[in-house]
Amino acid sequence: MTIAIIGGGIGGLSLALALHQRGLACDVYETVPEVREIGVGITLLPHAMRELAGLGLQAPIEAAGIENLESVFYNRFGQYIYREPRGRHAGYELPEIGIHRGKLHRILYDAVLARLGDAHVHTNHRCVGVAQDDAGATLSFTDASGATQLAPRRARVVVACDGVNSTLRRQFYPDEKPAFAGINTWRGVTRRAPIFSGKSYLRVGSIETGKMVIYPIVDYPDGTQLINWVAEIQREGDAMNDWNRCGQRSAFADVFSGWQFDWLDVPALINGAETVLEYPMVDKDPVAQWTFGRVTLLGDAAHPMYPRGSNGSAQAIIDGRTLAEALATHAGDACEALRAYEALRRPVTSKIVLTNRATPPDFIIMKADELSGGKPFRHIDDLISQDELRQIAENYAQIAGFSREALKPA
Repeated sequence: MTIAIIGGGIGGLSLALALHQRGLACDVYETVPEVREIGVGITLLPHAMRELAGLGLQAPIEAAGIENLESVFYNRFGQYIYREPRGRHAGYELPEIGIHRGKLHRILYDAVLARLGDAHVHTNHRCVGVAQDDAGATLSFTDASGATQLAPRRARVVVACDGVNSTLRRQFYPDEKPAFAGINTWRGVTRRAPIFSGKSYLRVGSIETGKMVIYPIVDYPDGTQLINWVAEIQREGDAMNDWNRCGQRSAFADVFSGWQFDWLDVPALINGAETVLEYPMVDKDPVAQWTFGRVTLLGDAAHPMYPRGSNGSAQAIIDGRTLAEALATHAGDACEALRAYEALRRPVTSKIVLTNRATPPDFIIMKADELSGGKPFRHIDDLISQDELRQIAENYAQIAGFSREALKPA
């Protein structure tokens, strides 16, 4: 019996590659009938790139994305707050990459097919439950529509990589609901001229008055770029957005109508997107247990966190390598391997979940707004020093595991 991976997203595919690298057989079960390049942008910080480089994927990822030079923070009036170099430009061995999520997923998926073989990747398989006995676990499946029951599969270990709405997590936490604090997001991609260096990751504003995250993910031969943008707003009484559904600009664009700066016209950026997708900003409270016998949780199924700090996918990829190492080390006792993995990863990710709620990277902007009373200022140095702002950024990097010290070669 092989290891069953439920969910063929970034976390599940990274786990499959890490297991294969250690000579451990696995099968991936994915709900969708056909894998397509969908979605918007994602940023891979150096700790994510270290894991992906270890899987032999650094070259195709760098070729498909854009290496970030800097991260820059502005308030909602377009006033500069803070800038820091990123990736190699900040002294890391590895780059920080902005890339289309669909392209990253395709790179991972193609690598899994090439290394494991397509016989170990099962699309159109929606996992609806798991049962366990002394010898292994039995997985139940339907097709993607739920209309047709498929043959059950046996596995010695089951890893739930099926996201924030994980079916398998729900089996162990049936009454759990996502934690929604009134923050909704809308995402799009817009083709336009580069902003600043063409390698700048921008955070503008804060969720109370409207926030934008903006960065490039594709370079075109004519000199234009595909710019990924995310609008975030916290409004009391707002209903929770759906996941990955087409959204309406009328639901949020008014908040940014006056954001016409000498360096960027935000309304034009929003209006330039062909499609806008809506998402809720949700997470779940950290739980005391991920592992239940032969079943464990990974990625968003284990530790769903606010998509702040470009850290959710990174933590899922690190989960995968950690779990693969544990299964290789405890080859004779799969249940002990799952417990060892959980002991290493659950405390770390729980802290990141709570930090993303309270003091994410854009706390830099929130702090400036607090000191200015939410009004324009003459110069940021009148409010707070650059060293103090740098400390906020470094504290988050340390908690999230991508400080320069943490990523120094052994």
